[in-house]
Amino acid sequence: MTQLHEAIARYHRLLESENYSSLSWTDSLEEKLRTHNLASPARPIAPVLRPHFLTQRQFANLVKAAEALYCAIDRVEKMALSSPALLARMQVLPAEKMLASLDPGYSWTAVTSLLDTQIQNGTLRFRDFAADTPAGVGYSEALSSIYYDLPIMKEFRKKYPVAKLGGMKPLLQAVLKAWKEFGGKVHPNIAILENRQGLQPAENSEFALVAEFFRREGYATEIVGPDQLEYRNGVLRKGDFPIHIVYRRIRLSEFLVRFDLNHPLLRAYRDRAVCMVNSFRSELVQKKAMFHLLTDETVTAKFPAAEKKAIREFVPWTRVVAATKTTYNEEVVDLPEFVLAHRERLVLRPNDDVADQQSFRGAELDQAAWERALKRASRASYVVQEAIEPARFVFPVHRWGALEMREMRVDVQPHISLGRVNGVSTWVSPADTPGAFSTLSGLAPTFVLESR
Repeated sequence: MTQLHEAIARYHRLLESENYSSLSWTDSLEEKLRTHNLASPARPIAPVLRPHFLTQRQFANLVKAAEALYCAIDRVEKMALSSPALLARMQVLPAEKMLASLDPGYSWTAVTSLLDTQIQNGTLRFRDFAADTPAGVGYSEALSSIYYDLPIMKEFRKKYPVAKLGGMKPLLQAVLKAWKEFGGKVHPNIAILENRQGLQPAENSEFALVAEFFRREGYATEIVGPDQLEYRNGVLRKGDFPIHIVYRRIRLSEFLVRFDLNHPLLRAYRDRAVCMVNSFRSELVQKKAMFHLLTDETVTAKFPAAEKKAIREFVPWTRVVAATKTTYNEEVVDLPEFVLAHRERLVLRPNDDVADQQSFRGAELDQAAWERALKRASRASYVVQEAIEPARFVFPVHRWGALEMREMRVDVQPHISLGRVNGVSTWVSPADTPGAFSTLSGLAPTFVLESR
């Protein structure tokens, strides 16, 4: 039995022991979650009673691979900005292209980002790169601090020491470094921009945790909605609060549904009157077609060896759906014919994560349904990608006053600040309802098992 499986088995045995089997200790846990604004009326932010564990080797491999891939993504983004042909292959919308052409005032593709990762049986595969509204760093750090000091974790740590993973301080440091390169000279005020209406409260949101941390570190911070902003006399502001840095937690596609290109935020951005983290350029690398360019060796031929190795080993083969010929394992194939012939190992995914477009996993469809899915994908902006088998682990869940052991899908998400991994969050969801809403979906605190 591996160290990881031994540790999980040890934790589960503790749950069954006399001290914890009554679950009375969970009352204290729930109270701490409420006190720290980590409880939601809709569903628990942390639905499981066990943390997710990574071995030191897994964590080291994750960091190395994620940082190499970030460098490759940054390189592709810079190539695309100077190449209309590459932008066209990414299927960039006109508004996205226009805003991406504006210099944000700093050199990074994404000041803060995350990679959606599957880790299981010694393998690691990256599924998504999120650079527009990366979330989880605030919740994960707070959850880790609470779970670390639980009585059951204290007993567990006697045999299996663990390391907590932070992320809030590196996040702020990255934001401030972007501000400095932007040319900022004053002690900045920070606005966390998120998609809420008017005076909608945000006390139980992750934004509130991030804002509270920024304030503790000495930076005036307010949570604002786009409709609360105004731009006058060269200053972006919310009422009497002048804004120097906008920490953007709203996607451009969501923004443009409600506002036009004359919005105060966009005018201030064009005038370089505000430093935006992340910039609108990050929308380019958010697209699934970014993985198309990464897995096209004609694009990456001159990349450093470490980056090409990371792409080859950890990024699934991806192509934009089109009636064209392409390469697979160095062989030329007709893409539509290839997709139809290899249904069980492929997935069709929208190029952008939008509410009215769904993904189609070939292994879950019969051939006729797969053909219909391909026709639908051909009429929209989709990619076809090698399917990644989701990682699954059994977690204890406190539900209806009893303990349930549920198999959960596990997505590990390393958080990257200026190209360096500074924290990890873990998203769990029921394995028997993939893609469906569930009150059992949420975050699990993440710890690294230290060597004994």
